[in-house]
Amino acid sequence: MPTSFWGWIVYLWKAYWPLLLKGAWTSLYISFLGTAIAFVIGLIVAVLRSTPDPSRQQPVRYWMVRALKFLLSAYVEVFRGTPLMVQAMVIYYGLMQYAHIRLPLFVASMVIVGLNTGAYMAEIMRSGIRSVDAGQREAAASLGMTHWQTMLCVVLPQAIRNVLPSVGNEVVVNVKDTSVLNVIAVSELYFVGKSASGTYLKFFEVYSIIAAMYLIITFGLSKLLEWVEKKMIGPENYELIRNEEEPGRE
Repeated sequence: MPTSFWGWIVYLWKAYWPLLLKGAWTSLYISFLGTAIAFVIGLIVAVLRSTPDPSRQQPVRYWMVRALKFLLSAYVEVFRGTPLMVQAMVIYYGLMQYAHIRLPLFVASMVIVGLNTGAYMAEIMRSGIRSVDAGQREAAASLGMTHWQTMLCVVLPQAIRNVLPSVGNEVVVNVKDTSVLNVIAVSELYFVGKSASGTYLKFFEVYSIIAAMYLIITFGLSKLLEWVEKKMIGPENYELIRNEEEPGRE
């Protein structure tokens, strides 16, 4: 058996690298799919919360919209105000105990991460919608566009572009936050590391490997997202190209 720190690092990596890589892939998979679900949830919630209230002359419609906005606000506050670990326990075991629904672990992970991140994404998207100049909405209204047409064609394309860095940050955060899903026995990177450390009682060595893997994943994702952001924004300087010879002129 190894007798030094680096000896144990090499030994543990050789013994557990297939499981560690599988756990890392599970963390990435849950993070990307969970963030994609959260993006859809956040987009819908942000658009609905940004919808103008109907006139009080239509009391039924007015109070339905107000009730919907209240429920959406409550969803955002509850999921932003409680830890992800607690949400995982409540959703997974609560559904099992009171609704007799045993969700597959993968589905449960998607639901938990999606709902949690969706609350944060809703606020991100709402700030993106507010960042679009109000004059553009007024111009769209003057052209006869409805609120939903303005949202789909004018506001949302700009809002999504404005919040892209924050959306990318949520992906990176979710890679790390998937570690709390070990409380419902999801076999992600941290769960695999916990199993390995318990076998040889080498907690420091195993979690050093886990920390290095998380760092490599998050650093690589950050650089990839920076590249995507630059591609979407375009070059900093644009060169105006003019034709030296225009037709009809000497």
